[in-house]
Amino acid sequence: MKKINWIVAVVLLATACGPANKEEQASNEEKEASKLKVLIVDGQNNHYIWPKTTMMMKDYLEETGLFEVDIHRMDSVWLGIKYNKSRPAAYEYYIQTYPLDSTAYAISKDPVKTSRFSIDFSQYDLVVSNLGAASPRWPETTEKAFEKYMSEGGGLIVVHAADNAWGDWDEYNKMIGVGAWGGRDSITGPYVYYNDANELIIDPSAGFCGSHGAEYEFLMTTRAPEHPIMKGLPAAWMHTQDELYERMRGPWENATVLATAYADVEGNSPPWNPKVKGMGQHVPLLMAMNYGQGRVFHTALGHFDYSMECAGFITTLQRGAEWVATGAVTQAIPTDFPTEEKVTVRKWDK
Repeated sequence: MKKINWIVAVVLLATACGPANKEEQASNEEKEASKLKVLIVDGQNNHYIWPKTTMMMKDYLEETGLFEVDIHRMDSVWLGIKYNKSRPAAYEYYIQTYPLDSTAYAISKDPVKTSRFSIDFSQYDLVVSNLGAASPRWPETTEKAFEKYMSEGGGLIVVHAADNAWGDWDEYNKMIGVGAWGGRDSITGPYVYYNDANELIIDPSAGFCGSHGAEYEFLMTTRAPEHPIMKGLPAAWMHTQDELYERMRGPWENATVLATAYADVEGNSPPWNPKVKGMGQHVPLLMAMNYGQGRVFHTALGHFDYSMECAGFITTLQRGAEWVATGAVTQAIPTDFPTEEKVTVRKWDK
């Protein structure tokens, strides 16, 4: 009787490993192979939280089931200057807590002025920049390769301080629509905003580029409700504590404002420079651009890790990535998306 039971067990085991499981395995392998390939570039960012926010964005994209994400760190690493005294010291904690791999990087206490960065962009459906102010220009061959990648149908997501970088790279300015600081001025391009009459204003006035007030929660207003990234999102929704970038300037070519926030004259005046006032206009914080055959999603949200925990930031990043890579969005709107009255935060504790 025991021998018969042993034979039955073998038969059952063979059946379990039969064609049905092989088909399932093949299906899973096919799903993995069909995922969109994403590259996150980091390593030079004035916001010292960047080793953590890179991992957060990797997690957010992969949790959709649509993306496979690689990270490439710049050849030298600057840990940044944005110091929050309620947090651990900038120059060791985050790079040690969220290491990329076993590679040893040259870590500088000052922005690194040069870069040997090079990679085959054609492997990827989209590139996410988690760089920031003072990032060194890439070698000319790398920049030309990236311009070619984008013009031939590549994808780019620019996150918060990544629009501070490379104000003297003309083609990058065209890709991102508008940027902040980085040597930009009225020659770079106009200011772009909506006035109280809901008119889109392209303002070539002279003036400096880039400002923001203290961090606070603010209301986002959808401006392109039929765009694939925004379709189905509320007309207005609250975003959690963040910097509200304003006075961004750029070529603004083939560009669409997806969402704005109001830069209040007093509320968005920087406490460290009371001579500067908020614009008193509705400024773009989510944007979509076309560059040749390529697509760009520009989000000025995401100053710190808590800013990226907003369900609005997460959802628009995920949807923006799919649109950049494919031109369409298939993701449903999550049930916890913020409302006009209430912020929704998803704590990230990994």
